[in-house]
Amino acid sequence: MRHAIWLPAYLLLLSVLFVTIVRAEDSGEDTEQSVAEERMNLYLTYETPSVPWHTLAAVDRYERNIQRVRNDLEENEGPVAFRFEDEFWAGAPNPERGENDPAAIEFFEGGGLDGNGDGKADPEDPQDILYTLAYTLGKNGADEQALRLALYEFFGSEEAVRQIMTIDELFRSYGTIELDTHVFPLPKTHHYTYRSTWGARRGWGGRRMHEGTDLFASYGVPVRSVTYGVIEMKGWNEFGGWRVGIRDAHNVYHYYAHLSGFEKGIEEGQVVEPGTVVGYVGSSGYGKEGTSGKFPPHLHYGMYKFDGRSEWAFDPYPSLSRWEQEERK
Repeated sequence: MRHAIWLPAYLLLLSVLFVTIVRAEDSGEDTEQSVAEERMNLYLTYETPSVPWHTLAAVDRYERNIQRVRNDLEENEGPVAFRFEDEFWAGAPNPERGENDPAAIEFFEGGGLDGNGDGKADPEDPQDILYTLAYTLGKNGADEQALRLALYEFFGSEEAVRQIMTIDELFRSYGTIELDTHVFPLPKTHHYTYRSTWGARRGWGGRRMHEGTDLFASYGVPVRSVTYGVIEMKGWNEFGGWRVGIRDAHNVYHYYAHLSGFEKGIEEGQVVEPGTVVGYVGSSGYGKEGTSGKFPPHLHYGMYKFDGRSEWAFDPYPSLSRWEQEERK
């Protein structure tokens, strides 16, 4: 009898709990969506004929990417991650580092501008930041060379400029900043096996560690881009054989090696999306160009992150496992 009394209450409690969890998940998704929309609206508001929205978005995304992996940089969680150096904003001789008075900034030859007309040039205000960024990047011309020079003045690195231009191309090509979809590199319709091989010893060509995950499959199984990205490299390497490198919008370089060949039409500079076939599983490498068959056929997949100063490898196995599970749902 007691069970009969408590059962409805128990079911009601479960229902309330389920609705609460669903609402919490939906709220999280809504929050992410609203932040993305806020950012996009800001980029569109402050774009100029010389500096379109996708360029502003690319600079901001690059800055957010490096902030997340650098201990020496403050991570700005607001709608805009990019910040100007104090000396640039307020003017080098200005004793007031957080200066927001446009007249004082102009007097000390600073670069900060009032973008929203509130009478302040606030170095923490997203609107003032983007207005100043668009003006500064575009003041020397609208062509690509002028943009590259302006970006180099900010970041002091050719590699940083190259990565920003890659992000710019991706945002422009797809018309959105939301390019976070991923897929598993091998189709689930084909048989494959893999396990964590990060850090294992490799002897050919000198002692070295394994910077990636090996996915074993038959010759000719299609190899797919796991992400939206730009093909940065295609060709031969004595270690990786026939290989392809793809850079995404998060400063991550995706490396596909030991291919038996490339998909027809795949070229450096090409924009690809999740699922685009770039090549086929093989056993190339460990010798001069064309060497093959020194090991069983497999895909070597690696991930490398650029943090604004250097590029380093990290274990791709957790990402592969997550993408595989998501595809099998």
